[in-house]
Amino acid sequence: MSIIPLVFTSGWASGINAYAVVLLLGVFGATGISDEVPASLQRTDVMVVAGILFLIEAVSDKIPYVDSLWDSVHTVIRPIAGAVVGALLAGQNGSLPELAAGAMGGSTALLSHLVKAGTRMAVNTSPEPFSNIVLSTAEDLGVAGVVSFAMFHPVAAASIAGALLLIGLVMLVFLARRIRRFRRRRAQRREEKRLMGTGGPPHR
Repeated sequence: MSIIPLVFTSGWASGINAYAVVLLLGVFGATGISDEVPASLQRTDVMVVAGILFLIEAVSDKIPYVDSLWDSVHTVIRPIAGAVVGALLAGQNGSLPELAAGAMGGSTALLSHLVKAGTRMAVNTSPEPFSNIVLSTAEDLGVAGVVSFAMFHPVAAASIAGALLLIGLVMLVFLARRIRRFRRRRAQRREEKRLMGTGGPPHR
């Protein structure tokens, strides 16, 4: 039962930045800070790839509209990463606790990803880039802080992650109008590009 808070926290964090989670866990395991991290996450090649992808995400995540495109691509990747990390943390392959941990990590990652992606859509209704930079930086620091805290106080960290997830879900309700506005703008841009590619509006 003691691994459940760490699985929940890693799932929440994976929905925001899966590469940061893999990299952090790998570093904590390789340096001996935590013995809960499986050897597969401590491999040098895994940490190098996670580090490179983290740097790419750190840049892409701060550019308006590019961040939403990046989120769209990661709608599948982040929940899968959360499920895999959760299953690895739970222990041996094929065990029921591992399957349950994978389900918990994946579902939590999906929820936090939806919060992140929806918030970015709302922010992207504003043309200035500073909101994206501030929000992305806050997300990166939040993931690093909560995951690091979970290494020493897993239950408290899981409580923080749960509270942040709940707050994010409530915020989505209030941001729904701005999210719809973002989707309309994106649809209009696609239609404009389509018309430009066909040489103008269709003749009636």
